[in-house]
Amino acid sequence: MSETDKFPGWHGTTIIGVKKGGKVVVAGDGQVSLGPTIIKGTARKVRRISPGGSDVVCGFAGSTADAFTLLERLEAKLEASPGKLAKACVELAKDWRTDKYLRNLEAMLIVTDGADLFVITGAGDVLEPENDIAAIGSGGNFALAAARALMDTEQDAETIARRALTIAAEICVYTNGNMTVEVIES
Repeated sequence: MSETDKFPGWHGTTIIGVKKGGKVVVAGDGQVSLGPTIIKGTARKVRRISPGGSDVVCGFAGSTADAFTLLERLEAKLEASPGKLAKACVELAKDWRTDKYLRNLEAMLIVTDGADLFVITGAGDVLEPENDIAAIGSGGNFALAAARALMDTEQDAETIARRALTIAAEICVYTNGNMTVEVIES
């Protein structure tokens, strides 16, 4: 029996990043579920970090402890390479994939400094999304589809992110409407 077979699966997160009109918005819901049970409805999965005086917004899906470990590592990478988000993300992804301890962490990150928007995974991926939209988590595909449909409208990045997250919450049982929204300008 594997570790994942011993315990019910943790589910629940939708994080979306939308870049439009000189702003990047990262929004996340607040639900954490254990199997069919909602454990918490007001989790804060989008955070602002300021390593070395720079301003970076991060959203995470997956294990909270794992995500916090990764955010600490990202912050250290950014302190070592101030103002170079892409380099810090690549260095984190390399460590995440090759380090014996880190490679067991189960999380995904969306990060932005207002100029760049990236998705970082434990498979060593640092992805710059097409169409200036990134989405992760159990409701990520629903939010992504909604945001893509809204991008051609006159709505700003924050409105698109909020509406996409609301739509995902109406479809995904592991996503709720309690939002944390962070806006960063380029």
